[in-house]
Amino acid sequence: MISVAHLPALNATLNAVSLVLLLVGRRFIGRGNVPAHKRCMVSAFVVSIVFLISYLAHHWLGGETKFGGMGWVRPAYFVLLASHVLLAAIVPILASRTLYLGLKGRFEVHRWWARITFPIWVYVSATGIIVYFLLFRLYTPLKG
Repeated sequence: MISVAHLPALNATLNAVSLVLLLVGRRFIGRGNVPAHKRCMVSAFVVSIVFLISYLAHHWLGGETKFGGMGWVRPAYFVLLASHVLLAAIVPILASRTLYLGLKGRFEVHRWWARITFPIWVYVSATGIIVYFLLFRLYTPLKG
């Protein structure tokens, strides 16, 4: 059984899985392997949905965790966190639209959206992992 205390590590793992699927999926489409690209991107989307459920459960059940770092890392952490949160808020919209267009075979428009969605989604997945390590592993979190 997984406890609330395990959810941050699960969330970081889900972010890492999503990141790998996105990068591998991009590589597949670059090589013209559309079926493998589709499998990776749909999987990344599903993993991201599971992440969102786990993330919301953690914040609903686990309360607030405050960053424990001091000095120069503190403002750097909050700048990173702010960019992560702002972009994470639009990823579900962008990813849903891009995936929908790809699944409907509207490839020209899909490619246009993917050029916007892909770098933002990759950034959000990668910074999610960094935020986890800063908040829970490198510095002792403060309970709030």
